[in-house]
Amino acid sequence: MTASFTAPRQHCRSKRGFILDPALPILGMQNRIQTDFEFDFHSHPRGQLAYASTGVIKVQTDDGSWVIPPSQAVWIPGGIHHSVSPAVTSEIRHLFIDPTYLNRFPGQCSVVEVSPLLRELIMRVADFGDTYAPDSPASRVCAVILDELEALKPSRLHLPLSEDRRLQPIMQSMLSPSDADTDLAYWANRVGASERTLRRLFVRETGMTYQQWRQQARLQQAVERLGQGESVLNVSLGLGYRSPSAFVAMFRKALGVSPGRYFNAIHEGQASER
Repeated sequence: MTASFTAPRQHCRSKRGFILDPALPILGMQNRIQTDFEFDFHSHPRGQLAYASTGVIKVQTDDGSWVIPPSQAVWIPGGIHHSVSPAVTSEIRHLFIDPTYLNRFPGQCSVVEVSPLLRELIMRVADFGDTYAPDSPASRVCAVILDELEALKPSRLHLPLSEDRRLQPIMQSMLSPSDADTDLAYWANRVGASERTLRRLFVRETGMTYQQWRQQARLQQAVERLGQGESVLNVSLGLGYRSPSAFVAMFRKALGVSPGRYFNAIHEGQASER
């Protein structure tokens, strides 16, 4: 199921949609997105911070994709075409930041680790919507969150994509669990390019080797599937690992903690929302 994005109510509008009320640097919105729901590709002039207080969401742009659990939030710069879809039913908080503040933040999609303080700030600002007064306690909270968001940094769950006609079918197929463990010789035969050419293209287009990109694709799939409640055993075997311990070792090396500790934030967040 897909849907077009509807922006929150604004005081001023442009031909491209909502844009300016300089007196309100942040506009908030919240919604609950079902598993089979997806926002069509869209963009908006304001930068957007999307945070799943419960669940796991996936954000995709022309340049890559990001899987976002409740320990993180994704920053989407203004004007970037993107889609948002949940891996599980998710509670999403959106903060839309006025363009006059965007020079403080990255020009590419990035991720910020959500500390307990930042989580509470996001939740409060999302509740404000666009109805608060410019000179009010709510506006001062917004000023604090702008400072906090300067800690944005690239996500370890980022998967760069490519528009190269030889790499596109490989990437699309490898995002399916059944093809996640296919070797490069197979793909060279499928797309009519040598293994050497494909290795060169992966590094040039993504900054990763083929093996690194394949592992990153597996990591994204692992986070999505674990977020949906699958067991470590099922996920590890489904992604082609020899044993759960080999999968856990990969997960810990990539993200710094075991799958169980990584997803504690999801279960704790769901409990606090009930």
